[in-house]
Amino acid sequence: MLVTLKEILEIAEEKKIAIGAFNASGLEAIEAELKAAEELNLPIIIQFAQCHEPWIPLSTIGPIIIDMAKKASVPVCAHLDHGETLEYLEQALNIGFTGIMYDGSTLSYEENMKNTKKAVEMARKFGASVEAELGSMGKRESGLGDSGAGAEDDTKIYTDPEQAAAFVNDTGIDALACSFGTTHGIYLSKPRLDFDVVKNVRAKCNNIPVVMHGGSGVSKEDYIKAVEAGVRKINYFTYMDKAGGQGALEYINSLKDGEPVFFSSIFMSAREAMSENVKGAMKVFARMD
Repeated sequence: MLVTLKEILEIAEEKKIAIGAFNASGLEAIEAELKAAEELNLPIIIQFAQCHEPWIPLSTIGPIIIDMAKKASVPVCAHLDHGETLEYLEQALNIGFTGIMYDGSTLSYEENMKNTKKAVEMARKFGASVEAELGSMGKRESGLGDSGAGAEDDTKIYTDPEQAAAFVNDTGIDALACSFGTTHGIYLSKPRLDFDVVKNVRAKCNNIPVVMHGGSGVSKEDYIKAVEAGVRKINYFTYMDKAGGQGALEYINSLKDGEPVFFSSIFMSAREAMSENVKGAMKVFARMD
């Protein structure tokens, strides 16, 4: 069933868990994610990031996400991740997305706030919810940046709880992505997470649901600490994507010399591997494992 971001995060708050948010890089990824959610009977957020537009256009994948979310047996939020322009956010809303994230984290505080307020006003007309980001994970959502993931990165800006309180109050957002030590992409060293940032943001912002970006590669123990601190949405894609690639590679390596390689078998192997990876992550986020 299709629900808004606010509704799905209310479930997370009530149960004191985090909902997994998984990017839809194609039909096989959506199928893998929904299979895991339905097998575990857990809510899920299926999202598409603007930087993934070269993979498949939002105009193509968006309606598929909406249709499959409506047919799912569990609550599903169709969410636009890292929308960089108001025009792109509006496109997602017109398609039927029930949550949007405006990413103005690289802008000045004033410009980020101004555009976020416009995003909230726009989303309210569609009955949708809004996530915004304050602080910076260093690298962009694509996993590309000037420094290695997990390494010392002086472009990271940790979220200031006092500033977050003013930002949340002035914009009226439904969820806040905080920077507390995670990085988009593959971690090359163990991340050092500051859970006090999450706790203090929650305390200053009337317990607003905090979103964890750069969630792939974090240890099980740190996931649990993050949820206990107040994280209610965890973005997870890189390691799921990697698992799909590994599944495809294992299928190819299992073939005997001269045996034909079928694309359908490649994507089915990748889909199953992604689903198992998503299921493992969701269990941890929901504190089932």
